[in-house]
Amino acid sequence: MAGLASDGSNPDVSLLYDINGLARDAPPWLDRVMGFVGEYGIMLGLVLVALWCWWSVRRRGTLTDSVSAVAALVWAPLAAGVAVLVNVPIRGFVERPRPFNDHQGLEVLVDGKTDFSFVSDHATLAMAIAVALFVAHRRLGLAAIGLAFAEGFCRVYMGVHYPTDVIGGFALGTAVVLLLAPLAHALLTPLVSAIARSKHGARLVRSRRASERSSLPETLDIPEPRLGQGTGENDLAA
Repeated sequence: MAGLASDGSNPDVSLLYDINGLARDAPPWLDRVMGFVGEYGIMLGLVLVALWCWWSVRRRGTLTDSVSAVAALVWAPLAAGVAVLVNVPIRGFVERPRPFNDHQGLEVLVDGKTDFSFVSDHATLAMAIAVALFVAHRRLGLAAIGLAFAEGFCRVYMGVHYPTDVIGGFALGTAVVLLLAPLAHALLTPLVSAIARSKHGARLVRSRRASERSSLPETLDIPEPRLGQGTGENDLAA
């Protein structure tokens, strides 16, 4: 991987220079913002989206729907952790240096990156969380996927990853979430269901208002008889 050309003949390197070149032309304050956002900000945003998703699924549908959705939400951080662990041997096998080690003229916005480049941990984490949130809540999951794509752009903009590092991270995060989802849900759903039935943990799965609403007896809409179309007594009198 170290011999990649930097003259534009390699699309990966060419796109790296195009995106990272935006940092060179940007004002210093914007580069500082992008560095913080790409390193910490978007990951914090994904946590907030996950909390919003949890708050939403507790208040909608039936108890079964809430249990299933909360189980999917619990799988999100677990899947992200599994994906990063899977990435450890991948990085060791590929041993791709960071782009600023092999290519001159890059604007590097963060220091201290001494590990290998492929695949991006940040991109892997972000997409794993986003896809798991999409399984639990479509609308908020789409917002999370948008944040994951923004994370990938930031990593290249910051000069610490090639575009293919980011694409590989997206693929790894998505694969771990979807391939292991059936097993994860089979294990997590009974656990979440038990929490929902417990005295102190029920509110973690189902909001009080939703529980009260679902426990109300259904009312039957029976029309009142009209005058002249009355009862059997009127029929006998006729």
